Amino acid sequence: MSKLKFSLIDNMSLENIIDEDAEFIPLMSSEDEELIHKEKIPDELAILPLRNSVLFPGVVIPITAGRDSSIQLIKDANKGDKIIGVVAQKNEAIEEPDISDLHEVGTVAKILKLLKMPDGNTTVILQGTKRFKLGKLVQKDPYIKATTRTFKEDRSAINDPEFEAIIDSIREKSLEIIKLNPALPTEASFAIKNIESKTFLLNFISSNLDMEVRDKQVLLNEPNLKERALLTLKKLDVEKQRLELRHDIQSKTRSDMDRQQREYYLHQQLKTIQEELGGVSYGEEIEELKEKAKAKKWSKEVAEKFEKELGRLQRMNPQVAEYSVQRSYLDLMIELPWNEYSEDQFDLKRAQKILDRDHSGMEKVKERILEHLAVLKLKGDMKSPILCLYGPPGVGKTSLGHSIAEALGRKYVRMSLGGLRDEAEIRGHRKTYIGAMPGRIIQGIKNAGTSNPVFILDEIDKLGNSHQGDPSSAMLEVLDPEQNTHFHDNYLEVGYDLSKVLFIATANNIWEVPWALRDRMELIQLTGYTLQEKVEIARKHLLPKQLKEHGLTAKDLKLGNKQLELVIDSYTRESGVRGLEKRIAKLVRFAAKSIAMEEAYNPVLTHDDIVKILGVSHMGRGKYEKSDVAGVVTGLAWTQTGGDILYIESIISKGKGMSITGNLGNVMKESATIALEYIKANADTFGIDPRVFNTYKVHIHVPEGATPKDGPSAGIAMLTSLVSVFTQRKVKTRLAMTGEITLRGKVLPVGGIKEKILAAKRANIKELILCKENQKDIEEIKPNYLKGLKFHYVSEMHEVIEIALLKQKVKNAVKFDFS
Repeated sequence: MSKLKFSLIDNMSLENIIDEDAEFIPLMSSEDEELIHKEKIPDELAILPLRNSVLFPGVVIPITAGRDSSIQLIKDANKGDKIIGVVAQKNEAIEEPDISDLHEVGTVAKILKLLKMPDGNTTVILQGTKRFKLGKLVQKDPYIKATTRTFKEDRSAINDPEFEAIIDSIREKSLEIIKLNPALPTEASFAIKNIESKTFLLNFISSNLDMEVRDKQVLLNEPNLKERALLTLKKLDVEKQRLELRHDIQSKTRSDMDRQQREYYLHQQLKTIQEELGGVSYGEEIEELKEKAKAKKWSKEVAEKFEKELGRLQRMNPQVAEYSVQRSYLDLMIELPWNEYSEDQFDLKRAQKILDRDHSGMEKVKERILEHLAVLKLKGDMKSPILCLYGPPGVGKTSLGHSIAEALGRKYVRMSLGGLRDEAEIRGHRKTYIGAMPGRIIQGIKNAGTSNPVFILDEIDKLGNSHQGDPSSAMLEVLDPEQNTHFHDNYLEVGYDLSKVLFIATANNIWEVPWALRDRMELIQLTGYTLQEKVEIARKHLLPKQLKEHGLTAKDLKLGNKQLELVIDSYTRESGVRGLEKRIAKLVRFAAKSIAMEEAYNPVLTHDDIVKILGVSHMGRGKYEKSDVAGVVTGLAWTQTGGDILYIESIISKGKGMSITGNLGNVMKESATIALEYIKANADTFGIDPRVFNTYKVHIHVPEGATPKDGPSAGIAMLTSLVSVFTQRKVKTRLAMTGEITLRGKVLPVGGIKEKILAAKRANIKELILCKENQKDIEEIKPNYLKGLKFHYVSEMHEVIEIALLKQKVKNAVKFDFS
């Protein structure tokens, strides 16, 4: 039955080469068998003679056609109904057989696929369907065509218990032969176990028996199903006995080799082969790994893991793919800085100078770093905190990590998390396949060379989520001081201590970070820069940096404070300094171009030079616009890029109700509704005729409808706008406000106060109305930031109206008509 190996593999792999619409089921069911049995045989068939094989019903075999007549027959049939007759030759030596040279019984076959092979031969995939008997010759050229006669098959035993027992024995014998013969694949057992049809199993086994064509033809010729099954069982029994005898002989003649001698012999062979090839000795690599391991400061658990994995490497064949995976894993264990730490520098005055040198402002952050250094100096050891710096883009969150690393004397590692969607990027891949890698946390530690670097987790608020896992959940173990002492990387498979690593996360919008992750970090807010701070940063950092990057010196371009203020005020509108750096780079490029082209230019840039180089300013938005119309109020808003001003506009017209436009969110719409209802309930207090609400419709609009806007901060601005339009009293000039309102007439505090104040200063606002509870936020801001600003702190809505609205009505005030 040795042919079973090849025929079975062919049968099982045919699904890859047969068209999707081919009517082919490798393991035929009883229902399919019954349908084929009922099919009618064509009256005439083109006959394909076979030299050395017999096709049985239901079985799929590939046939390589060599004769010209056979090739022509296959091509013609493939163009037609794809049905042919397949009959074995009596004598395989005959080159051009006649009908008399063929056996009487054959099999109707269907062409499943026609393949043109690279060597020029034609291979056809055939599936047998039903037995038939040859009739009279119809044509001889170009190929044999003959009439057919029905093959009368006795299937009366199909449900006979004795027949079923014979089939079970055939199945059992076949499985035993597969176990005894190591040359046969294990897939053969699976196929035989899953064949449902008794007749198809019989045909399948008969087709794969290792015997002569004439013996197989005897099985095909047998009309009685039960007799055919008994013949097949006898053949299988003989085959089993032959295999058992061969197995016994091998067992008796095999000489056992001592294990140590065998290993020594194999190692010597491997060593000789390596020396002959002139390659690296794997034995030397193993010894090198052992020597490096002796110098590592790892724990007993890690040492045992290394020894175990090294033993696995020694037992592996260096030529297999898993060897490189195992070698990479051991290299990682050797390269990781287990319990190796850089020495912290506890010179707090030096650290203060470095932080002040590199960054203006940021007092809270600097104070927190100095506190950490102070505790380290006094205690000598402590778990590093998990800091999260959040604020607008361009305020120096990421660059602050460099300064902290320098101040502490530690290595610096940065990992960008923006758009990261695969959990394996954090935890690593399991080392069960080629290409497995450790997570980026462990890779960063390896690259740093110490177990206590400053590790920047950039853009933690932009972690993604996909079918490959949730990276933010994987970060929980990294950023939890109680868990990261034994951080588990899927690739490393042993715990690694991250407690000494100073993790610093950065984020623009802290509320987009999952709450569980926020809970594990110490949040430090970085607010935007004032005009004076931006001038200082540009003069000390940005201009020298751009001059160096463009190959210029300080004498090639000079910018005074007034010129820097012009660039900041007219060409940027941001909390950070990223846009400012781009504008300075453009000025530096102008100087570089002039020097390169040997053109005369003024190194000390004037106001007109800046306008000529940068063009006309398009930063009109964000400036205060005076209005003599009632209902227009200036509000203050917080955005991810910093603070901004926005205008609330209200008008009235004949009608009823209220409409709102400006791409507002639900919270702002609710604030407008609360404001209107409060005004209706307190109309007498504000001097408003109640009839106006039933006669006139109010419309509220917030300009720049393309920008989505939401939040409670515009509550008092909406209230003031509505009172202004109903009373026709104008709002004070250069006045802005921010605060949330309630239906009871209370003013509630809001956030982002510093960003809003900076926006007010950029817009040249002089007075601000804030909630009384926001006064503590103002006290935390340096007094020099607040120069030129007057603050009004309120707790009730009527106080807002008293401060914001002028007593007299506007010119051309609306005359209400209640008729």
